[in-house]
Amino acid sequence: MTTDSPASSTHLALSGLLEPVRRRPTRLGLVSGGLGAYWPQFPDLLPQLQESARYVTARFDALDADVTDVGFVSDAREAALAAEELRRADCDLIVIFLATYLTSSMVLPIAQRSQTPVLVIDLQPTEAMDHADFDTGKWLAYCGQCPVPEVANVFKRAGIPFRSVSGYLTQESAWERIDQWVHAAGVRGRLRHARHGLMGHVYPGMLDVSTDLTTVSTTFGSHVEVVEFDDLREFVGEVTDGQVRERVALARSLFTVDGSVDDDDFAWGAKVSVGLDRLVTEFDLDSLAYYHRGLAGEQHERLGACMILGASILTARGVPMAGEYELRTSIAMLAAQAMGAGGSFTEIQALNFFDNVVEMGHDGPAHLAVSAGEPLLRGLGVYHGKRGWGVSVEFDVRHGPVTTFGIGQDPDGSYVFVTSEGTVVPGPLLAIGNTTSRVDFGGDPGLWVDEWSQTGIGHHWALCVGHRAADVKAAASLLGVEHRHVAL
Repeated sequence: MTTDSPASSTHLALSGLLEPVRRRPTRLGLVSGGLGAYWPQFPDLLPQLQESARYVTARFDALDADVTDVGFVSDAREAALAAEELRRADCDLIVIFLATYLTSSMVLPIAQRSQTPVLVIDLQPTEAMDHADFDTGKWLAYCGQCPVPEVANVFKRAGIPFRSVSGYLTQESAWERIDQWVHAAGVRGRLRHARHGLMGHVYPGMLDVSTDLTTVSTTFGSHVEVVEFDDLREFVGEVTDGQVRERVALARSLFTVDGSVDDDDFAWGAKVSVGLDRLVTEFDLDSLAYYHRGLAGEQHERLGACMILGASILTARGVPMAGEYELRTSIAMLAAQAMGAGGSFTEIQALNFFDNVVEMGHDGPAHLAVSAGEPLLRGLGVYHGKRGWGVSVEFDVRHGPVTTFGIGQDPDGSYVFVTSEGTVVPGPLLAIGNTTSRVDFGGDPGLWVDEWSQTGIGHHWALCVGHRAADVKAAASLLGVEHRHVAL
C-alpha cells in the first residue's frame, strides 16, 4: 500500500530500471473490544478474545501500511480514550474488531470523534461452535455478530455510513473482503493528500473534459496545482547533453525502438522527459494532466507533442500522466495506482463484431508496467487531431482480466466512479503508435458502448489490470461518491 505500483510484479521492477515514486503509506487504525461485564463472570473469556485480537493485529501488521493499534477496550470510557488516540493518528480507515458482544456506546465515539470511515469486523474463532461441549463463556467468544445490527442501527441514526465484514478468524474469503476495504483506504489516503498537476489548456471543443477544480478539493481533499508549459520549458532548457544520453539509454532498455524513430526526435523526447521529471519534483506532483495545441513548430508545440516518452516513464513509476487535459482521468489513474492496478490512459478506438471485442487505447502516455510485452517506441510524423510530431508508445495491455475505471460528473457537479470488467484477449492490433487492447466484455460490443456511455463517463478512463470493481466500489464508499457498474 505504499508504492501502489503494479511494476513490482513486472519485468520493469525486476530489471531495476525504474524506481517507484514513494508517497505517504496507507494509515490504518485498529481497535478490538468486548463487554467488560463478562470478564469476572467468565475468567477464561478475555484471554481467548485477546488471543483472537492478536491474530487480527498480526494480519494487519503484515500489510504494507502504517497501523495504529490502540488495543482492547472493555467499556465506554476506554473506548473514548481509544477514539482520541485514533483521531490524532489521522487514519485513512479505522477497523473495529468486535471480539464478542459490546454496546454500541463503545463504538459510536470512535466513528464520531475520528471523522474517519469505519469498518466493523466480527470474526468468530472457528467455522462453528462445538455445541455439545460449549457453555455460556465459550459461546460468548462466538457472538461478535450479535452487536452488528445494533451498531448498524446507531450508525444510521447518527448519519454515519456502516460497513462490515462477518466471518471466522482464519476465513480467507473474509480477509479478501477486508483487503478490499484496505485497498479502498489506500485510494482515500492517496487522493486526500494528492497534488494533481494541470498544465496547458483543455482540448478545444471537448466539453466533457472541463472540470471544476474546487470540487476536486471539496470531494477528495486533493490539491490541484496549475503549472505552465513555461515552467516545463525552463526545466527542459537546463537539461544537459549527458542527461539526454542517459535518458536515451534508459529508453532503449525499456522499449523496442522502431526504425521509424528519428534520432533527433528521440533525443528531444528524452530531453523533455528529464525536464518533466524536474517539473514533477519541483511542484511535488502525484499526477499530471496536460495539453497544449501550439503553432507552426514553435517550442511549446514541440514540448506538448514530445511528452509521451517522459510521461509514460513517470506513469510506470507511479505518477500517472493523462493527455488532453483530462484531470478526472489522471485522478482515476492515481486511484488505480493506489490499488496496484496500473491504469493506462484509454478511450474507445473501434469495435470488432466478429470477435465481440471493444478495441481501446490512446496515443500519448501509457502505463508501461501493465504492458503485455516490451513496449514499442514508434516515430510519428503526425498525431491524429494534434499538432506536432515525435515518438509515441505502442503496446497491448497484459492479457487477462481488466477493469475500465473512470470518473464521471453529474448535472449537480458531483462525481461518480464508473467501472466495467472484461478480459483482454489476443488478436490483430493497430500499429500506429497507439496503445491498443482488445477487451471482451462478455457480450455485444455495441451494447457495451451504449451502456457504458449512459453512466455519465467522459471521453477517457483508466484501463486497469485485474477485476477491480469491488475495490473501486469500496473506495467510492469511503470517499462518499456514487459507484456505477456496467455488466452485460
